[in-house]
Amino acid sequence: MKITIINCNNIDRGDIQIEANKLNIKYAMNGTGKSTIARAIEIHVHGNGSISELKPFKYLDSGGAENMPSVSGIEDIKSVLVFNDNYINQYAFLQDEIIANSFEIFIKTRDYDAHFECIEKIISAIKETFNKSSEIDQVISDLGVLSDSFGKAKSGISEAGMLAKGIGKGNKVAHIPKGLESYADYLKSSTNVKWLKWQIEGNNYSSLSSKCPYCTSSTESLKEIIARIGKEYDAKSIEHLNRIISIFESLGKYFSVETNNRIQQLAVNPTGLSEEQKTYLVHLKDQINTLKEKMLNLKGLTYFSMKDVDKVSDYLTNIKIDLSYLPQLNSENTQTIVNDINNSLDSVLSQVGVLQGEVNKQKCLIKETIENNKGEINEFLKNAGYKYLVDVEYVGGKYKMRLRHVDCNQAVTKGSQHLSYGERNAFSLILFMYECISKNPDLIVLDDPISSFDRNKKYAVIDMLFRSNNSLREKTVLMMTHDLEPIIDILYTLPHNFCPLPSAAFLEIKNSVLKEIEIQRTDILTFGQICELNISASSEDVVKLVYLRRYFEILDNKGLPYQLLANLFKKRKTQVNRELDKETPFSPAALSDATSTIAKKIPDFNYNQLLLKFSDYEGMKAIYTKLTCNYEKLQIFRIMQESRNVSESRVINKFINETFHIENEFIMQINPCKYDIVPEYIIDECNGLINLTSEGVAHMGNSPDK
Repeated sequence: MKITIINCNNIDRGDIQIEANKLNIKYAMNGTGKSTIARAIEIHVHGNGSISELKPFKYLDSGGAENMPSVSGIEDIKSVLVFNDNYINQYAFLQDEIIANSFEIFIKTRDYDAHFECIEKIISAIKETFNKSSEIDQVISDLGVLSDSFGKAKSGISEAGMLAKGIGKGNKVAHIPKGLESYADYLKSSTNVKWLKWQIEGNNYSSLSSKCPYCTSSTESLKEIIARIGKEYDAKSIEHLNRIISIFESLGKYFSVETNNRIQQLAVNPTGLSEEQKTYLVHLKDQINTLKEKMLNLKGLTYFSMKDVDKVSDYLTNIKIDLSYLPQLNSENTQTIVNDINNSLDSVLSQVGVLQGEVNKQKCLIKETIENNKGEINEFLKNAGYKYLVDVEYVGGKYKMRLRHVDCNQAVTKGSQHLSYGERNAFSLILFMYECISKNPDLIVLDDPISSFDRNKKYAVIDMLFRSNNSLREKTVLMMTHDLEPIIDILYTLPHNFCPLPSAAFLEIKNSVLKEIEIQRTDILTFGQICELNISASSEDVVKLVYLRRYFEILDNKGLPYQLLANLFKKRKTQVNRELDKETPFSPAALSDATSTIAKKIPDFNYNQLLLKFSDYEGMKAIYTKLTCNYEKLQIFRIMQESRNVSESRVINKFINETFHIENEFIMQINPCKYDIVPEYIIDECNGLINLTSEGVAHMGNSPDK
């Protein structure tokens, strides 16, 4: 597929090709727009952002539709996963596990889903019973509220609980204290709590006057009675009382007749709860909790309920509800509900043999999946030199991938604090791979994933990602990198290890237009080969000499021919040999031998003629301008500005004088004449500096030095 990106950050237009079901490597210098490409694809496919966020700065003040960012060519891509720093920060190295959604990534395979669906089908009769009856959910909820009303005491009734605060000291609504009978209508109303709050708050104003604030009649003789309301009643306690009585009433039909009668008596008890009554209520609470937990277990019955049991039949039999052991809840209404639940459980028990088989298969599958996954990851960690191990554990009702160091048996918490950036990056990348395997997106994008690793870790990661059986092999992957080494490893050194063989291309951007140039195995050469190739291909003697000098350097041959070229590049009239830190004038014989050796590569080599050419600033400038290869332009520029800080910026000077020596990178390289590895902004700087100095050639040293 051909993806076209328009007006996204530094890219006015860019076209990249992606082949389906294989790794597509795009090699580019930093600043080319790799992350822009990844973000543009992600926004276009998922819409998790606005494509307008990528609008170039130069168009921010323009509202024209022609300047809006756009992506085309990926209409068939419906899902994409992107690995970048955001992925590491959002999903990896949580408080007590390595990655979020460990279950989804490492457990939930297609086979897992198949077994799970089979188990769910067998136990569906139980779920249908709960789904058909909203009454069951209400009973579970009310039982839970009543149980919670006892408070957090491990046994007995907590004084801080709703039950103790409601009826623990007697029901003063049913039994109004003597002298306050005239307030009965208010105290027994459905809005008694609101009235109490109003009455108690209003009593705060009694000191202002001896008259009623409502009717202005005298309240002098009633002040004590009015004040008693606030002393006898607490609005919060009455609120608790109302709630408890409401729960008792809603659950009344589920209590046995005897229990219901006793509860009603306790609810209106004038003197509070005796120890015997508290004991009775605690027994009721225990039976309530038993019934509630059994109902919840049955409602939430899944594979996970049975994962740790040896015999499923024993487990299901034990979770049946036997009301004969819950006498306080043994009413006709409770029996009706429980019979429906138990009947559905019996239908499941009739298929318990099949269910046991599916549960066993699922347990074996999960165990095998965990062992395989953690085995692969731990093997990678070992090969890459990381002293960590992983395991997948069932903790707190969920599967979690945990990390530990080889020197410690405890799980590592806050892994991001213990692991280096490279370690976190490597872990995250492998975990991302498993997530891709689990979710199977149409496109996987790796945004500069391995540049932070050293060499052995780089290949260990590549091998894990694209060679193992459980990997991204044969998936559509776009990997963008400013690291040439994986291309060398995959295309040149070990192509037989990768099937299908990945494709590779170099991305270059000039004048905001991005294009790609294919990289094949034959494009990967030693620097010596590159030098010989370009010496033969170039029509310009100055360029030939640049490569010949580099050729001698890469061979570590700094004898007379190299020294002669060094003199020429320094524009010296008198040739000196600085080999072995000495400075000796060339003898006629030495000059002849050096010239003869150079002539084997450049037949018409003539030192004096070339010295004039090297010293002709305008002539060199014309050569510089004619060249199209940035690497060659940079070398010519360095000759023109020899021995001078050509820029006020120390950083730019370093780039010009030292950084872009491709022979310092790898043994194997790509030809800088075909793949422009020197960024455009460096050449722009050189162009500007040449224009600035062209009129002042004399002070730049236009004549040869001594």
